[in-house]
Amino acid sequence: MRGARERLAEAGIDNAEWEARRLMAASLGVEPGRITLHLHDKMSRDAEAALEALVGARAERRPLSHVLGGRMFHGRWFIVTPDVLDPRDDTETLVEAALAVPASDVLDLGTGSGCILLSVLAERPGARGVGTDLSHAALEVAGRNAEALGVGARCTLLRSDWFDAVEGRFDLILSNPPYIAAEEMPALDRELRHEPRIALTDEADGLSAYRVMAAGAGAHLRAGGRLMVETGWKQGPAVAGLLVEAGFAEVAILPDLEGRERVVSGVWRG
Repeated sequence: MRGARERLAEAGIDNAEWEARRLMAASLGVEPGRITLHLHDKMSRDAEAALEALVGARAERRPLSHVLGGRMFHGRWFIVTPDVLDPRDDTETLVEAALAVPASDVLDLGTGSGCILLSVLAERPGARGVGTDLSHAALEVAGRNAEALGVGARCTLLRSDWFDAVEGRFDLILSNPPYIAAEEMPALDRELRHEPRIALTDEADGLSAYRVMAAGAGAHLRAGGRLMVETGWKQGPAVAGLLVEAGFAEVAILPDLEGRERVVSGVWRG
């Protein structure tokens, strides 16, 4: 345990103690909350080899979710692979905003792991949803998560470039699109190099997806329906302006738990 913690700390991982415990729990096949009961047990050779592999991968700054094969998001376990964006706590703000409004039919653009759409469907047994993504691999991960969470029968997954393959109208459209500007990419954390670039940046100013969604959402929303999108913490006013220009009403910028602007919401009057 000590060796694992030290290796992670040397790799520049801030919460090395906590992560070492998670990796040890995974190597032993026990719940993280019960790892204290096993700290002084002698590990089998197989468990030692598993811990060595996990610590080695994490020391290379591979995201913890990739090393463990998933992570908790909004109280549920989601499968995560290098084919999808690692779900982040900030995105739970979007889920909470979505659950605060009535919606029976939900569209999630750029669904990735499915964490946004599937969290909403899991909380609303009567709702149905459509998730789109350009990546076949991402849709496969989302499909596995949908089945694991028991919402597969209420979820349709489509390969689509934003609205291109989408039909019908919805009560709610959600998205956490690529919003990092191309010029910001070189300065990002090393771990992001292991995530799909297409899910991080639009290779432009970071606002391309919002322009598409603001312009196209009205054709896929019922009157009174809402568009809600996650944004970078400095992008709220610019994205809100796009929604106002497109004819949305009640446009609002919502903060995350740390008080940073995180979600922009607007109502389509039809």
